[in-house]
Amino acid sequence: MHPLGFSEKDREENIRRIGEMTKLFVDAGIIALTAFISPYRKDRDRVRDLVGTDRFFEIFVDCPTDVFAVRDPKGLYEKAKAGIIKEFTGISAPYEAPENPELVIRSDRIGAMEAAEMVLEILRERQILSP
Repeated sequence: MHPLGFSEKDREENIRRIGEMTKLFVDAGIIALTAFISPYRKDRDRVRDLVGTDRFFEIFVDCPTDVFAVRDPKGLYEKAKAGIIKEFTGISAPYEAPENPELVIRSDRIGAMEAAEMVLEILRERQILSP
């Protein structure tokens, strides 16, 4: 298995792998929360279909690219802006924002604890967690 990079094909494969792993957990009755950059709607839709529309909740963590760059501990945004990293989401490659996510979290406006509570609330509303 070759290491994955930032190309569209590699991004697609990464999301496919995450989807398959998530389905295994969900089928076993485990609540699986995953966090990853998934720039293409078609890949997210494919995972939704795989896992099941009643068991998949798309949560869009929305934040301006310049804020992501400030938060970047590895300096990847700086390298992408300098052209060192090619096909970097939000810099030299597209990001297709979700059209109808179940939840939008503006991480530049709220903290981690408030965001976590929003996720727990949607799980309670959908009766995945008890009230």
